[in-house]
Amino acid sequence: MATAAPAEANECAPSAVSPRARNVTLGLLTATYFFSYMDRQILAILLEDIKADLLLSDTQLGLLSGLAFALFYATLGIPVAWLADRYSRVNIISVALALWSGMTAVCGLATNFSQLLLARIGVGVGEAGSSPPSHSIIADMYPAEKRALALSIYSLGVTLGAAAGQIFGGNLTYFFDWRTAFIAIGLPGVILAIVVKVFATEPPRKAEPGAIETEGHPSVLAGFKSIMANRAAVWLVAGVTLTSMIGYALTGWTPAYLIRSFGLNTLQVGNIVAPLLAIAGVASGLGSGWLANRLAVTYGMKAQPLMIAGLKAIALPFLVLFYLVESPWVAVGAYFVAVLFQSCYLGPTFAMIQTLAPLKMRAVWAAVTLLAINLIGLGIGPTLVGVFSDLLVPAYGDESLRYALLIIACFTPVAIFCYWRASVAMRHDEARKGPATP
Repeated sequence: MATAAPAEANECAPSAVSPRARNVTLGLLTATYFFSYMDRQILAILLEDIKADLLLSDTQLGLLSGLAFALFYATLGIPVAWLADRYSRVNIISVALALWSGMTAVCGLATNFSQLLLARIGVGVGEAGSSPPSHSIIADMYPAEKRALALSIYSLGVTLGAAAGQIFGGNLTYFFDWRTAFIAIGLPGVILAIVVKVFATEPPRKAEPGAIETEGHPSVLAGFKSIMANRAAVWLVAGVTLTSMIGYALTGWTPAYLIRSFGLNTLQVGNIVAPLLAIAGVASGLGSGWLANRLAVTYGMKAQPLMIAGLKAIALPFLVLFYLVESPWVAVGAYFVAVLFQSCYLGPTFAMIQTLAPLKMRAVWAAVTLLAINLIGLGIGPTLVGVFSDLLVPAYGDESLRYALLIIACFTPVAIFCYWRASVAMRHDEARKGPATP
C-alpha cells in the first residue's frame, strides 16, 4: 500500500540547501552540460574536413553524428538513473564528465572510420552519466514553481555548448586541423570533473507537497510503467522526442550545409554564425523558462505545452525559408529567427516531466525521456539526414544535403500536435483532480 513520505518531504525544506550552494551547484551542472554539448557537437563543424581526410560518405558521417553515439548514450542512461536514485549523483556526474572528456580527446587520434566510431561510442558512454542525475538534483533544489527557469538555465548548456563547439572547432580546424580541435576541446573537461566533485552539493531528496510515494526504491520497469500510465507525460515525451530529432539533425548538419551550399568556411561559421545562434538560443531558453513559470502560476501547468506549441509554430516558416533561399546571409537571418522561437522547449519540458514524476522515480523518468530523445532524436535524426543526402545526390548533386535537411524540418507540425495533446491531457487531469499548485 502506498504511504506518504513526510520525513523526506521535511528533509528538503527550502532551507536544506543554501542559496549560495544552490547557485554554485546549478552553475556547475550547467557548465557540465555545456561541456557535454561542446564535446558532442564539435563534430558538426568538422564533418567536411573529416569527410575529405578519411574519405567518408554522408551516411557514415550521419552514423558518427547520430546512431553510433546515441545508441550507447541513450540506453546506458537507464542504469545510470537507477544508480542516481540510490547513490551520490554528484559522484556519478564527475566520473562521467572525466570519461567523455577523455574520449573526446581520443577522437583526435583516429586514423580511420572504425577508430573514430569507437571513440564516439566512448563519448556516448560517458555522457550517459550526466543528464538524469542532473535533472534529479535540480528538481530537489527548486520548488515546482521555480523549476522551469532553473532547468532552462541548465539547458543553456545545449545552446552555448553547441555554439562553443562550432566557435572553437571552427577556429582550431581552420588554423590547425580537426584532430587538434578534438584534443583541445576534450582535455579541459577532465579538470572540470574535479571541480564538480569538490564544489557541487548533493541535496536531500524531497517530495512535492501532498505527494503519495511508495516504500523503497521502485524498479526501472516500474518507472517505465508509471510514465506510460500518465497521458500528459506520454505526449510530452513524444513532443520532445520529435522536436529533438529535428533539432539534432539540423544542428548536426547545419555547419556542413553552410559550407557545402553557400561556400562559407569554418572560420566564418565559427566566428559569425555560431555566436548569432548562441544569442538566439540563450534568449529563447531564458525567455521561455521565465514565461513558462509565469504561465504556470497564472493558468496552471497546462499552459506550458501550449506555449511551446505556439512558439514552434512561429519558428516553422523561418526554418523552411532557411532551406529554400540562395543568399547565405538571408539564410542565416532566417535561421536566427527560427532558433529564437524553436529553442523554447527543453527547460519547460524537463520541468514538467520532473513535476509529474513520483519522488523516487525522478531520475528514472528523466532517463526514460532522455532514452527516447537520444535513441530516436539524436540517433535517427542526423543519421537520416546522411542517408537522405546520399540518396538525393542523383537528383540534386551537391545540393542534396539542403533537401535532406528540409525533409526533416517538415516533421515540426507533428511535434506541435504532441505538445497540444499534452496540454489537453493536463487540463483533463486537472478537471478530474481539481486545481493544483504547479
